[in-house]
Amino acid sequence: MKAGPTTGGAAVLEALVVPDELSARVPPEVRGSGRDDVRLMVSRGTQVSHHAFRDLPGQLRAGDVLVINTSTTLPAAVNGRVGGEAVVVHFSTRGDDGRWAVELRSPDGSGSTVRRAGGPVGAVVRLPGGEHLVLDAPLVPGADRLWWATVSVEVPGLLYRYGRPIRYRYTAQDQPLSAYQTVFALPSPGGEGSAEMPSAARPFTAGLVAELVSRGVQFAPLTLHTGVASAEAHEPPYPERFEVPATTAGLVNAARAGGGRILAVGTTAVRALESAVDEGGVVRAAAGWTDLVITPGRGVRAVDGLLTGLHEPEASHLLMLEAIAGREALGRSYAEALRSLYLWHEFGDIHLILPTTLLTL
Repeated sequence: MKAGPTTGGAAVLEALVVPDELSARVPPEVRGSGRDDVRLMVSRGTQVSHHAFRDLPGQLRAGDVLVINTSTTLPAAVNGRVGGEAVVVHFSTRGDDGRWAVELRSPDGSGSTVRRAGGPVGAVVRLPGGEHLVLDAPLVPGADRLWWATVSVEVPGLLYRYGRPIRYRYTAQDQPLSAYQTVFALPSPGGEGSAEMPSAARPFTAGLVAELVSRGVQFAPLTLHTGVASAEAHEPPYPERFEVPATTAGLVNAARAGGGRILAVGTTAVRALESAVDEGGVVRAAAGWTDLVITPGRGVRAVDGLLTGLHEPEASHLLMLEAIAGREALGRSYAEALRSLYLWHEFGDIHLILPTTLLTL
């Protein structure tokens, strides 16, 4: 373990710039020895220490509950054409009326994409297999990135025949769909899933899960199907479909009553669990859509800590992290991540935010 200095602070977040060389361009099993071959930064208030992710069991204790997202990642990127223009369709979220929220992007010639103006209303996008979609209306009036679209075919089948995982320019090359699935992923009865991987859980392996269980750490599953990220615009998250089962609600409530810590694995798990908690901190079974945006002003009621990746400047997720860790502590953590050359994005390193109280190691 290497302890880091406590220099930095809230000003770091104001001036946060992540150098390109700190983008994780390939999965850790390609550049290293396995999925869990990433670094783990642990922060307790303004105190920061550095570890390997395989050291995670030593940072937790019996009675802790890890809340995990079981959503599977879809091959949500499909090639298409609008007139004579080549586009890539990112399928984000299925609406209750059967339409899909989609983002149209332009191929950049390297296998990735760049942002493209959306629309217009009524535009027809030709898809593989003789299928098509029609753009109906912006998801949010006045915005042009995500659009509701009527699709001529059942989308999950289309994706598994012709799709591939969504990839952004910071990655070096396409990876198989298996590289974007976590060990916790479960198929959905309706073929639904996440447009992008709930990536905080990616470094977990079956062996690590078994070790955590043997040490008395419990796992509480829920589901939140993530939509496409706002890679350039840093928009707040859109509504997403979620489910918190009664068994998970009961486990979380019992653990908190017994003094256990509730630690979310990923911002998606935080959003889902906090969408099912009342003002008194009691979690209830819940399902449907959540438009909750967690900020320092709103705070958190059910979550004591968080296991997450490192987030871009201006990303709305940083507000959630600030709500959990506090601004000064978060700034010092990110100063340490930059100083110690941690890797960003879905194939990168992991940050464990723990509460400063009730901790005995």
